[in-house]
Parts: sequence; C-alpha cells; structure tokens
Amino acid sequence: MISSFWTQATALDPMNANLLNYYEAIERASHDMLEAARTGNWDEVVKLEGACAVLISQLKHAASQQPLEAEEAQLKTRIMQRILVNDAEIRSLAEPWLDDLDEMVGGQPTVH
Repeated sequence: MISSFWTQATALDPMNANLLNYYEAIERASHDMLEAARTGNWDEVVKLEGACAVLISQLKHAASQQPLEAEEAQLKTRIMQRILVNDAEIRSLAEPWLDDLDEMVGGQPTVH
C-alpha cells in the first residue's frame, strides 16, 4: 500500500501538477490510513501520515503558484469533506490505542 502511494506522492511536480491531483492523493492516503487504522496497523498509519505531510507541503507550494477555478474549488471542498470524515474516524479508532499505549508506559490515561 505505502510503496505505490509514496511513488505517487513524490512523483507530483509542484510546478506542473494540477492542484486537484494533490487533494486527490491526500484523500487516497487518508482512506488508506483509515483502512490501516481499522485493522490496527498503526505503523502503516504513521507511514502514510508522513507521506501526507510531504503532499501537503508540495500542495502549499503549488497552491501559491496557481489558483483553482470555481468548479475545481467546489470539487476541492467535497474532497476535503471526505478527508475530514476519514480523519475523524481515524482519531476515534486511535484514542483507545493511545490510551493503551499511555498505560503501558506508566502514564495516566490521556484526555481527548
């Protein structure tokens, strides 16, 4: 999962890629993160989170170079909404895992 995604993430050229390609790649990564979280594969979640960080950095640079058209902006909004839904579910799945991790290292449960 991570190798093909990482290839896509690093292949995007900030000067030439359509901005929506970045949003779509981030959405795919968030979906993959959600699938990994659902199976408890937290190492994969962390790897994908790193790939997302690279894409977001590239997106910020590209966005400063080229604005979205109105139609593209609407699509971007729909993509962002799906990313936020995925993120919320990932967080809800991660909270018990984070509490367990905190207890294993001897700390008090974390308030989320």
